[in-house]
Amino acid sequence: MDEPHCRKINYHQTGEPFFHCAPIVIPYLNPTELASISSTCKTLHHLSTSVIPRRTSDASRGFEKLPVPFHNPIPDDPHTYSYFLYTPSQILRTTTHLRQPWGSDHDTPPDPPSPFLFRVDGATGCDCAKGCGADDFCPCLNLECGPSCKCDSLCGNRETQCGLNLKLKIVKHEKKGWGLYAAELITAGRFICEYAGEVLSTKEARERQQSYDEAARMGRLSPALLVVKEHLPFGNTCMRMNIDATRIGNIARFINHSCDGGNLDTLIVRSSGSLLPRVCFFAASDIRADDELTFSYGDVALSADPRPCFCGASSCSGILPSEHT
Repeated sequence: MDEPHCRKINYHQTGEPFFHCAPIVIPYLNPTELASISSTCKTLHHLSTSVIPRRTSDASRGFEKLPVPFHNPIPDDPHTYSYFLYTPSQILRTTTHLRQPWGSDHDTPPDPPSPFLFRVDGATGCDCAKGCGADDFCPCLNLECGPSCKCDSLCGNRETQCGLNLKLKIVKHEKKGWGLYAAELITAGRFICEYAGEVLSTKEARERQQSYDEAARMGRLSPALLVVKEHLPFGNTCMRMNIDATRIGNIARFINHSCDGGNLDTLIVRSSGSLLPRVCFFAASDIRADDELTFSYGDVALSADPRPCFCGASSCSGILPSEHT
Protein backbone atom coordinates (compact mmCIF):
# COMPACT_ATOMS: atom_id res chain seq x y z
CA MET A 1 0.00 0.00 0.00
CA ASP A 2 1.29 3.45 -0.85
CA GLU A 3 2.28 5.70 2.05
CA PRO A 4 -0.58 8.00 3.10
CA HIS A 5 0.13 11.61 2.28
CA CYS A 6 -2.89 13.42 3.64
CA ARG A 7 -4.45 13.96 0.20
CA LYS A 8 -1.53 16.25 -0.68
CA ILE A 9 -3.12 19.09 1.23
CA ASN A 10 -1.24 22.29 1.84
CA TYR A 11 -1.97 22.60 5.55
CA HIS A 12 -1.25 26.34 5.50
CA GLN A 13 -4.12 26.89 3.05
CA THR A 14 -6.61 24.27 4.14
CA GLY A 15 -9.38 25.08 6.56
CA GLU A 16 -9.27 21.67 8.21
CA PRO A 17 -8.84 22.30 11.97
CA PHE A 18 -6.43 19.42 12.56
CA PHE A 19 -3.79 20.53 10.07
CA HIS A 20 -4.30 24.16 10.98
CA CYS A 21 -3.52 23.37 14.64
CA ALA A 22 -0.78 20.80 14.07
CA PRO A 23 2.15 23.30 13.99
CA ILE A 24 0.92 24.65 17.34
CA VAL A 25 0.30 21.28 19.00
CA ILE A 26 3.38 19.35 17.82
CA PRO A 27 5.98 21.38 19.84
CA TYR A 28 4.15 20.24 23.01
CA LEU A 29 4.70 16.54 22.26
CA ASN A 30 7.35 14.36 23.88
CA PRO A 31 9.72 12.24 21.74
CA THR A 32 7.52 9.13 21.88
CA GLU A 33 4.48 11.11 20.77
CA LEU A 34 6.51 12.81 18.05
CA ALA A 35 7.66 9.48 16.66
CA SER A 36 4.10 8.16 16.69
CA ILE A 37 2.56 11.10 14.87
CA SER A 38 5.49 11.31 12.45
CA SER A 39 4.62 7.89 11.06
CA THR A 40 1.05 8.79 10.13
CA CYS A 41 1.61 10.85 6.96
CA LYS A 42 4.17 12.92 5.07
CA THR A 43 2.86 16.28 6.24
CA LEU A 44 2.99 15.34 9.92
CA HIS A 45 6.36 13.66 9.41
CA HIS A 46 7.75 16.95 8.05
CA LEU A 47 6.26 18.96 10.92
CA SER A 48 7.47 16.50 13.57
CA THR A 49 11.03 16.23 12.30
CA SER A 50 11.35 20.01 11.92
CA VAL A 51 11.17 20.54 15.69
CA ILE A 52 14.11 18.22 16.42
CA PRO A 53 16.93 20.54 15.22
CA ARG A 54 15.37 23.41 17.16
CA ARG A 55 15.24 21.32 20.33
CA THR A 56 18.82 20.21 19.79
CA SER A 57 19.94 23.84 19.47
CA ASP A 58 18.79 24.89 22.96
CA ALA A 59 18.05 22.76 26.01
CA SER A 60 16.77 25.80 27.93
CA ARG A 61 13.76 26.37 25.64
CA GLY A 62 14.63 30.06 25.56
CA PHE A 63 14.46 30.50 29.34
CA GLU A 64 18.16 31.41 29.49
CA LYS A 65 19.82 34.42 27.86
CA LEU A 66 22.23 32.12 26.03
CA PRO A 67 21.26 28.88 24.23
CA VAL A 68 22.67 25.60 25.52
CA PRO A 69 22.96 23.18 22.57
CA PHE A 70 23.10 19.38 22.61
CA HIS A 71 25.87 17.51 20.80
CA ASN A 72 25.96 13.75 20.34
CA PRO A 73 29.24 12.53 18.77
CA ILE A 74 28.41 8.82 19.25
CA PRO A 75 28.06 7.05 15.89
CA ASP A 76 24.70 5.37 15.19
CA ASP A 77 23.10 6.85 18.32
CA PRO A 78 19.78 8.40 17.19
CA HIS A 79 19.22 10.41 20.38
CA THR A 80 20.08 14.02 19.56
CA TYR A 81 18.64 15.59 22.72
CA SER A 82 17.34 14.77 26.19
CA TYR A 83 13.70 15.56 26.90
CA PHE A 84 12.67 17.29 30.14
CA LEU A 85 10.68 20.35 31.21
CA TYR A 86 12.68 23.49 31.97
CA THR A 87 12.66 25.76 34.99
CA PRO A 88 15.45 28.24 35.72
CA SER A 89 14.82 28.17 39.49
CA GLN A 90 13.21 26.16 42.27
CA ILE A 91 9.54 25.24 41.99
CA LEU A 92 7.09 23.42 44.23
CA ARG A 93 6.41 19.74 43.71
CA THR A 94 4.11 19.20 40.75
CA THR A 95 1.29 16.66 40.80
CA THR A 96 -0.14 17.37 37.34
CA HIS A 97 1.20 16.43 33.92
CA LEU A 98 2.70 19.68 32.65
CA ARG A 99 3.51 20.59 29.05
CA GLN A 100 5.88 23.16 27.58
CA PRO A 101 6.30 24.05 23.90
CA TRP A 102 9.74 23.20 22.56
CA GLY A 103 10.86 23.41 18.97
CA SER A 104 8.45 25.85 17.39
CA ASP A 105 9.52 28.61 15.01
CA HIS A 106 8.11 31.13 17.44
CA ASP A 107 8.67 29.64 20.89
CA THR A 108 7.97 32.25 23.53
CA PRO A 109 8.81 30.89 26.98
CA PRO A 110 6.58 32.02 29.83
CA ASP A 111 7.89 34.57 32.25
CA PRO A 112 10.51 32.86 34.45
CA PRO A 113 9.48 32.18 38.03
CA SER A 114 10.94 34.18 40.86
CA PRO A 115 14.18 32.69 42.23
CA PHE A 116 12.57 32.96 45.68
CA LEU A 117 10.06 30.20 46.33
CA PHE A 118 9.03 31.34 49.82
CA ARG A 119 9.40 34.82 51.30
CA VAL A 120 9.66 35.77 54.95
CA ASP A 121 6.89 38.17 55.92
CA GLY A 122 8.18 41.32 57.56
CA ALA A 123 11.82 40.65 56.71
CA THR A 124 14.00 43.72 56.35
CA GLY A 125 16.41 43.99 53.47
CA CYS A 126 18.81 46.67 52.36
CA ASP A 127 17.92 50.03 50.86
CA CYS A 128 21.34 50.53 49.30
CA ALA A 129 21.33 52.46 46.05
CA LYS A 130 24.49 50.67 44.92
CA GLY A 131 27.30 48.56 46.32
CA CYS A 132 24.96 46.33 48.31
CA GLY A 133 26.71 44.24 50.95
CA ALA A 134 29.83 46.42 51.03
CA ASP A 135 28.76 48.44 54.07
CA ASP A 136 29.49 46.88 57.48
CA PHE A 137 25.99 47.92 58.56
CA CYS A 138 24.23 46.59 55.47
CA PRO A 139 21.78 43.76 56.40
CA CYS A 140 22.97 41.87 53.29
CA LEU A 141 26.62 41.76 54.42
CA ASN A 142 26.74 37.94 54.43
CA LEU A 143 23.78 37.35 52.15
CA GLU A 144 22.72 38.03 48.60
CA CYS A 145 20.10 40.71 48.20
CA GLY A 146 16.62 39.27 48.04
CA PRO A 147 12.91 39.98 47.88
CA SER A 148 12.98 42.28 50.91
CA CYS A 149 15.66 44.56 49.37
CA LYS A 150 14.97 47.73 47.41
CA CYS A 151 17.72 47.24 44.82
CA ASP A 152 16.88 45.89 41.37
CA SER A 153 18.09 42.87 39.41
CA LEU A 154 21.17 44.80 38.21
CA CYS A 155 22.56 44.92 41.74
CA GLY A 156 26.01 43.32 41.94
CA ASN A 157 24.94 41.41 45.03
CA ARG A 158 22.44 39.32 43.05
CA GLU A 159 25.03 37.30 41.14
CA THR A 160 23.19 33.97 41.21
CA GLN A 161 19.73 35.36 40.39
CA CYS A 162 20.18 36.41 36.76
CA GLY A 163 20.41 33.05 35.04
CA LEU A 164 23.07 31.81 32.68
CA ASN A 165 25.77 34.28 31.66
CA LEU A 166 28.33 32.03 29.99
CA LYS A 167 28.46 29.61 27.07
CA LEU A 168 27.84 25.95 27.86
CA LYS A 169 26.94 22.85 25.89
CA ILE A 170 25.57 19.39 26.62
CA VAL A 171 27.62 16.52 25.16
CA LYS A 172 26.86 12.80 25.22
CA HIS A 173 29.46 10.33 26.47
CA GLU A 174 29.26 6.68 25.51
CA LYS A 175 29.30 5.47 29.13
CA LYS A 176 28.27 8.47 31.25
CA GLY A 177 25.45 9.71 29.04
CA TRP A 178 24.82 13.44 28.74
CA GLY A 179 27.16 15.85 30.53
CA LEU A 180 27.55 19.61 30.84
CA TYR A 181 30.64 21.14 29.22
CA ALA A 182 32.23 24.57 28.99
CA ALA A 183 31.95 26.23 25.58
CA GLU A 184 34.32 29.05 26.55
CA LEU A 185 37.06 29.70 29.11
CA ILE A 186 35.52 29.97 32.59
CA THR A 187 37.68 31.68 35.19
CA ALA A 188 37.92 30.50 38.79
CA GLY A 189 35.17 31.80 41.08
CA ARG A 190 32.70 32.51 38.31
CA PHE A 191 29.05 31.61 38.89
CA ILE A 192 27.87 28.75 36.68
CA CYS A 193 24.23 28.04 37.55
CA GLU A 194 21.95 26.95 40.36
CA TYR A 195 20.49 23.48 40.72
CA ALA A 196 16.85 24.01 39.79
CA GLY A 197 13.97 21.58 40.06
CA GLU A 198 11.10 20.49 42.27
CA VAL A 199 11.61 21.05 45.99
CA LEU A 200 10.49 17.92 47.84
CA SER A 201 10.01 16.82 51.42
CA THR A 202 12.32 14.05 52.60
CA LYS A 203 9.45 11.55 52.48
CA GLU A 204 8.62 12.52 48.89
CA ALA A 205 12.28 12.38 47.89
CA ARG A 206 12.72 8.88 49.29
CA GLU A 207 9.58 7.64 47.55
CA ARG A 208 10.70 9.08 44.23
CA GLN A 209 14.25 7.77 44.64
CA GLN A 210 12.91 4.27 45.15
CA SER A 211 10.90 4.43 41.92
CA TYR A 212 13.83 6.04 40.08
CA ASP A 213 16.19 3.28 41.22
CA GLU A 214 13.84 0.65 39.85
CA ALA A 215 13.53 2.45 36.51
CA ALA A 216 17.30 3.04 36.32
CA ARG A 217 18.00 -0.67 36.83
CA MET A 218 15.91 -1.34 33.74
CA GLY A 219 17.70 1.37 31.77
CA ARG A 220 14.58 3.52 31.38
CA LEU A 221 15.64 6.56 33.39
CA SER A 222 18.61 8.67 34.42
CA PRO A 223 17.49 10.30 37.71
CA ALA A 224 18.58 13.77 38.76
CA LEU A 225 17.43 14.01 42.38
CA LEU A 226 19.96 16.01 44.40
CA VAL A 227 20.07 15.69 48.19
CA VAL A 228 22.12 18.34 49.99
CA LYS A 229 22.75 18.15 53.72
CA GLU A 230 24.08 21.21 55.53
CA HIS A 231 25.30 20.85 59.11
CA LEU A 232 24.25 23.97 60.97
CA PRO A 233 26.59 25.60 63.51
CA PHE A 234 24.41 24.91 66.53
CA GLY A 235 23.96 21.47 68.09
CA ASN A 236 23.68 18.44 65.85
CA THR A 237 21.14 20.09 63.56
CA CYS A 238 21.30 19.23 59.87
CA MET A 239 19.28 20.94 57.16
CA ARG A 240 18.37 18.70 54.24
CA MET A 241 17.32 19.97 50.81
CA ASN A 242 15.80 17.68 48.18
CA ILE A 243 15.72 19.08 44.65
CA ASP A 244 14.42 16.83 41.90
CA ALA A 245 15.39 17.81 38.34
CA THR A 246 14.47 14.47 36.79
CA ARG A 247 11.25 15.68 35.13
CA ILE A 248 11.54 19.43 35.62
CA GLY A 249 14.88 21.16 36.01
CA ASN A 250 17.59 23.19 34.34
CA ILE A 251 21.00 22.54 32.77
CA ALA A 252 22.50 21.61 36.15
CA ARG A 253 20.74 18.24 35.87
CA PHE A 254 23.45 17.26 33.36
CA ILE A 255 26.42 17.88 35.69
CA ASN A 256 28.08 14.53 36.30
CA HIS A 257 29.91 13.22 39.37
CA SER A 258 33.69 13.09 39.74
CA CYS A 259 35.40 11.12 42.49
CA ASP A 260 38.19 13.71 42.72
CA GLY A 261 35.72 16.46 43.66
CA GLY A 262 35.44 17.90 40.17
CA ASN A 263 36.02 21.47 39.04
CA LEU A 264 32.94 23.04 40.63
CA ASP A 265 32.29 24.31 44.14
CA THR A 266 28.79 23.70 45.53
CA LEU A 267 27.58 26.57 47.71
CA ILE A 268 24.40 27.15 49.69
CA VAL A 269 23.31 30.70 48.83
CA ARG A 270 20.94 32.62 51.08
CA SER A 271 19.14 35.86 50.22
CA SER A 272 17.57 38.53 52.41
CA GLY A 273 13.88 37.84 52.92
CA SER A 274 13.94 34.40 51.29
CA LEU A 275 13.02 31.39 53.42
CA LEU A 276 14.78 28.70 51.39
CA PRO A 277 18.44 28.84 50.35
CA ARG A 278 19.47 27.78 46.85
CA VAL A 279 22.16 25.33 45.70
CA CYS A 280 24.58 27.08 43.36
CA PHE A 281 27.70 26.07 41.44
CA PHE A 282 30.86 28.14 40.99
CA ALA A 283 34.06 27.37 39.11
CA ALA A 284 36.60 25.97 41.59
CA SER A 285 39.44 26.68 39.16
CA ASP A 286 39.92 27.92 35.63
CA ILE A 287 37.95 25.68 33.27
CA ARG A 288 39.02 25.44 29.64
CA ALA A 289 36.60 25.37 26.72
CA ASP A 290 35.43 21.79 26.00
CA ASP A 291 36.19 20.62 29.57
CA GLU A 292 33.38 18.80 31.35
CA LEU A 293 31.86 20.44 34.44
CA THR A 294 31.73 18.04 37.40
CA PHE A 295 31.32 17.96 41.16
CA SER A 296 31.25 15.32 43.89
CA TYR A 297 27.85 13.76 44.61
CA GLY A 298 29.07 12.76 48.06
CA ASP A 299 30.97 9.99 49.81
CA VAL A 300 30.74 6.49 48.43
CA ALA A 301 29.29 3.78 50.65
CA LEU A 302 28.32 0.20 49.93
CA SER A 303 24.72 -0.27 48.83
CA ALA A 304 22.55 -3.18 47.79
CA ASP A 305 22.53 -2.16 44.13
CA PRO A 306 25.47 0.17 43.38
CA ARG A 307 25.66 2.07 40.09
CA PRO A 308 29.03 2.10 38.28
CA CYS A 309 31.03 5.32 38.05
CA PHE A 310 32.79 6.26 34.80
CA CYS A 311 34.21 9.63 35.89
CA GLY A 312 37.72 8.69 34.75
CA ALA A 313 39.47 10.31 37.71
CA SER A 314 42.64 8.65 38.99
CA SER A 315 40.90 8.33 42.36
CA CYS A 316 37.70 6.85 40.90
CA SER A 317 36.09 4.36 43.28
CA GLY A 318 34.13 2.69 40.49
CA ILE A 319 30.82 3.30 42.32
CA LEU A 320 28.55 6.33 42.25
CA PRO A 321 27.46 7.83 45.59
CA SER A 322 23.84 7.08 46.43
CA GLU A 323 21.15 9.09 48.17
CA HIS A 324 21.72 7.01 51.32
CA THR A 325 25.20 8.53 51.74
